Amino acid sequence: MLLPDSRADRVVPPTGYTAHLTLFVSGAMAFLAVFALALSLASDRLAERWATELAGAATLRINAPADQMAAQTKAALDVLSQTPGVASARALTAEEQIALLSPWFGSDLPLDTLPVPQLIEIIEGEPGMDVAGLRLRLGAEAPGAVLDDHTRWRAPLVDAAMSLRRLGWISILLIGGATAAMITLAANASLAANAQIIEVLRLVGARDRFIAHAFVRRFTYRAFFGAVVGVLFGMIGVLLLPEASDEGGFLTGLGFRGLGWLLPALIPILGAAVAFLATWTAATRKLKELS
Repeated sequence: MLLPDSRADRVVPPTGYTAHLTLFVSGAMAFLAVFALALSLASDRLAERWATELAGAATLRINAPADQMAAQTKAALDVLSQTPGVASARALTAEEQIALLSPWFGSDLPLDTLPVPQLIEIIEGEPGMDVAGLRLRLGAEAPGAVLDDHTRWRAPLVDAAMSLRRLGWISILLIGGATAAMITLAANASLAANAQIIEVLRLVGARDRFIAHAFVRRFTYRAFFGAVVGVLFGMIGVLLLPEASDEGGFLTGLGFRGLGWLLPALIPILGAAVAFLATWTAATRKLKELS
């Protein structure tokens, strides 16, 4: 059906506003689809990274008077060293705590003059630690210890990233629907503009299937080539985005990784499939109306 046919191709005028409309719409939608796909894949990577990083770590905060801070920190570390499921635990140095607080208070923070709690980094191992039991032991050995297993941070962050991923896929579906609608309108306009030519073709023996094939073939090719151009510009735009970095966070990771760079190549094929179905439906319906 989509193989070149010079006789059928002459049925549909090669120029006109419908040709420009189809090329522009398919190109613009393919361009947007590239970024929607990049957003969805980046959100999936972000959700996986957050879930992995936060699930395997916990933070212990020691809130105690200055004269008891060292003793409670040692007691907490002793408890953690004897707790099953704790792979490692270490108290952060003053320099590390200043680095954590510097984005809010500046790098010249006088840590020794402020009642800043001591932080202990906990790395969880197999088979996992009993958080409730650990809290009870810490409460007895180090009354100023507060354990944060990041549960309250992990779930909302992962949910937010998954919502972004769903938004990306919904955007792709909407882009496909908008493409189908616009191509359907363009095909109907082309069929209406060529109503007299269609009538002459019928008089000389052309069947509706032959005429519909001509319109389907022309609009499918237009959509495909327009989508190819849109994907090329979209890929250039993705390449120009900043590289992923800890400073920029999520906004600098909106790109493709590994085999993900091959996925945009499917967009022109899907665009052509959408154009094929939309034009075939519009052509068969319009030809019945013109009968």
